[in-house]
Amino acid sequence: DVQLQASGGGLVQAGGSLRLSCAASGFTFDDYTIGWFRQAPGKEREGVSCIFSSDGSIYYADSVKGRFTFSSDNAKNTVYLQMNSLKSEDTAVYYCAAVKGEGICHYYGMDYWGKGTLVTVSS
Repeated sequence: DVQLQASGGGLVQAGGSLRLSCAASGFTFDDYTIGWFRQAPGKEREGVSCIFSSDGSIYYADSVKGRFTFSSDNAKNTVYLQMNSLKSEDTAVYYCAAVKGEGICHYYGMDYWGKGTLVTVSS
């Protein structure tokens, strides 16, 4: 079974950093598109960053470009989201998700979801 578990959320001051981790099991990274998503209260779940199975390219939402970095450690079956220069608008529950094969970085394009981890940025 495909399983994903995000961790690493917490409370941080604006301008600070956090690193989220997503431990995955039950599938081979190279065969899946994997992404980080977030959902703030009252807002739609949005794609933050995704790595695509076809060529390993990484997508970033405009709102996080230059601040967030997606990385993966295939040996540990773990992906990470390094978040720097955090802003209050980054406050949300963050999820990792995956879909077999080529996907899009949108919540309806993902088949497997882990439980989220809450990131709160205080201003």
